[in-house]
Amino acid sequence: MIEAEIVAIEEWLDAQGLAGASETELLNGFCVRCCSLGVKLERASAFVDTLHPIYEGRAFLWRQREEVEKPVIEYGSSYQGASAENWQRTTFFHMLQSGEDSLRRRIGEMDEPGFMHLENLKAEGLTDYLAIINRFSTQGSIGEMDCFYSQWSTSHADGFNDAEIATLKRLTRGLAIAIKCASLARIVRTLAEVYLGKDAGERVLAGRINRGAADRIEAVLWYSDLRDYTRISDAAGPDAIIPMLNDYADAVISSIQTAGGDVLKLIGDGILAIFTDGGSQKACIAALQAEAMLRQRLVILNEKRAAEKQPVTHVYLGVHVGEVFFGNIGSDTRLDFTVVGPAVNEVSRIASMCRSVDQDILISDRFAAYLPEELRARLVCVGRFALRGVGRAQELFTLDPAERR
Repeated sequence: MIEAEIVAIEEWLDAQGLAGASETELLNGFCVRCCSLGVKLERASAFVDTLHPIYEGRAFLWRQREEVEKPVIEYGSSYQGASAENWQRTTFFHMLQSGEDSLRRRIGEMDEPGFMHLENLKAEGLTDYLAIINRFSTQGSIGEMDCFYSQWSTSHADGFNDAEIATLKRLTRGLAIAIKCASLARIVRTLAEVYLGKDAGERVLAGRINRGAADRIEAVLWYSDLRDYTRISDAAGPDAIIPMLNDYADAVISSIQTAGGDVLKLIGDGILAIFTDGGSQKACIAALQAEAMLRQRLVILNEKRAAEKQPVTHVYLGVHVGEVFFGNIGSDTRLDFTVVGPAVNEVSRIASMCRSVDQDILISDRFAAYLPEELRARLVCVGRFALRGVGRAQELFTLDPAERR
């Protein structure tokens, strides 16, 4: 191997890492350059755990002679069931237990390579296999992301030579750093979206992190909570409360997001969201679409929970339109990116009126005014009310029950 060519690959990895290249771009470019260097690579894959509410990590695949159908695979937990059993049969699990940083198997010369996936590689004509673990320090780890795993194989009759093995071990350090950078950026975006909401997360990542940095916007506001939640939570066992909240929150949040809304707050059993895309009329229509999807999901959810003898409930919803401040509120050391303003107070009061008038949804007069005529015709006025803490009385509407069937 020519030292200058190895250094060129290291410099390329540094540049791509700084430029924010994706994990697949990094692995593909790395493998192509290693092949040009003379490394007889046939297959490669890299794995890194992540910090995500659903996935434990991501795997990236490369093949020299064929296009990979799924170059990125997101995998779930390896701590239970068949996934745990499969993980414990891998070279990487063995290496973590033994403390090894690399493991090589000349699988073409072995009757029994010792690991199931190596037997599969041998059956497919691969002759040599190298697994490498690049460990991160405790300070450099986030969640389960404490290692970078990579594996390399060839079908060449002589396998890898010593120089190729040494080169791969050397160069994977730079690949590990570059892929870690890409994965950390992905983790930050995921956490911002999961905990702040898509729009708020994007604003924060764009630099809107100073206290008091807020935009004045007109938004459609959604506030919902669960009917009889206090009574149900008092009667239900402690272990049943969180699953119940998760079931109903999933129905509400998925409906809001499918319709283009953005969830800002989960407050116990309450959910605050906004719709802003396309102007106020389109946002109002989107909110009603979300409500319709929610009712369909609640029918399915309640049937399932009732069959499991779990407590069931329904969702009270208030919708409104108003001008709000959307931005950072709090102290220098603890900020919240949310909406504030009289309209936010109004929508929560509107939602709380659902109990008094025995309606699942209440719509403000200002929201109703934005709807096209064919949708306004589906509304029924339930009365004019002076809402607590709100300076003006207003008419509230609900959807005509005949129109909802």
